[in-house]
Amino acid sequence: MKRHQQFFLGLFCLLLSTNAWAELVIKVTQGNDQPTLVAVSPIVSEGLTPREDISAIVEADLQRSGLFKTIPRTDMLAFPSNTEAIYYRDWRILGAEYLIVGSLERLPDQRYELEFSLINITAQKVEFKSRARAGSSQLRDLAHRVSDKVYQAIAGIPGAFSTRLAYVSAVRDGDKTTFRLQVADADGAREQLMLESSEPIMSPAWSPDGRELAYVSFETGRPAIFRQSLATAERQQLTDFEGLNGAPSWSPDGTKMALVLSKDGNPELYLMDLEKRVFTRLTRHFAIDTEPTWMPDGKHILFTSDRGGTPQIYKINIGDKSIRRLTFQGNYNARPSLAPDGRTLALVHRQSDVFHIASFDLKTRRLIELTETTLDESPSVAPNGAMLMYATKDGDRGVLAAVSLDAGVRYILPARQGDVREPAWSPFLR
Repeated sequence: MKRHQQFFLGLFCLLLSTNAWAELVIKVTQGNDQPTLVAVSPIVSEGLTPREDISAIVEADLQRSGLFKTIPRTDMLAFPSNTEAIYYRDWRILGAEYLIVGSLERLPDQRYELEFSLINITAQKVEFKSRARAGSSQLRDLAHRVSDKVYQAIAGIPGAFSTRLAYVSAVRDGDKTTFRLQVADADGAREQLMLESSEPIMSPAWSPDGRELAYVSFETGRPAIFRQSLATAERQQLTDFEGLNGAPSWSPDGTKMALVLSKDGNPELYLMDLEKRVFTRLTRHFAIDTEPTWMPDGKHILFTSDRGGTPQIYKINIGDKSIRRLTFQGNYNARPSLAPDGRTLALVHRQSDVFHIASFDLKTRRLIELTETTLDESPSVAPNGAMLMYATKDGDRGVLAAVSLDAGVRYILPARQGDVREPAWSPFLR
């Protein structure tokens, strides 16, 4: 087998497990040294028995961010549902800096309406009042919407609690291995099976509007790239060339896809026009060129290449095909994932023998290691640029983990049983 095929398939050795797959759980392992203390009063829903505890979901969201610490309900002196029922002294006694209150009611069309407010206890003022509506099966969406709005009001950047994660799991039962492409909420809840196969699945990538996934599947006997609608599960095979078909990456406008093909003998970057189904070759080199990721301007692509002797990150201008090397520190820099600011790059970095996730500033060229575990891989930056998700090992199990780009916040998302790999954080959902 050729060396690039060995490398491609070798990524799956860590996916194998003897356990059954189950939903992801959250374990916060490190938070901010000085978290903001927030109280979330239980949402009042008189006469209703909603399927979800909205307040508990908001609490979990805020705590998972690492920037907040919530006050236990058992310590609260009252449970106000609106701003008129607030006694600021009660909340100052508890040390609360902010308070979230709200009420839920059912509308004539059987949908729910949530009214909620954020109160600044220190300044004794209402930061905002808001309303949101959803069906009975979308109460988690309502809760995440509250968390997003609170996060933005306090932190100054959009929250990413309403986004989703795509990831791959593998289950071994004797000699049989089953691969699953899953999609879940950012907190691991409401997992949804997109594809199940006895052949490997890898490299999930979100479309810019968050409505589709592209990925690589070996179900045809060789790697092929597919695109799939999340709403309808309708699938379309995009490539079927001999050799390598891998690493799909949507352009910012969703009209093109960068990918890796070895149909001409060597792994090279190609550009595919998704409407015309026309392929344009971008690189020509005897080395391995792989793992493309788009710059926000849609005119440049970052990618991994070993053309300099070791895997490093390069930048190509799509117009004139000019290429420039970006990373020089360490003997391995790969799997680039760009933050929305177009400046901060997450990547897999190796200085000696250990693989860590690092951030790389494209302007200052400063590289900072963010993780302390080993065998870290597949970083994916949240659409608000605050956190990144990656795959790592927890004991002998493969898990997903998250770290803030300043390395101040960390949490892991292991499956209740089994291994998970290949995380991809969705864009903001429209």
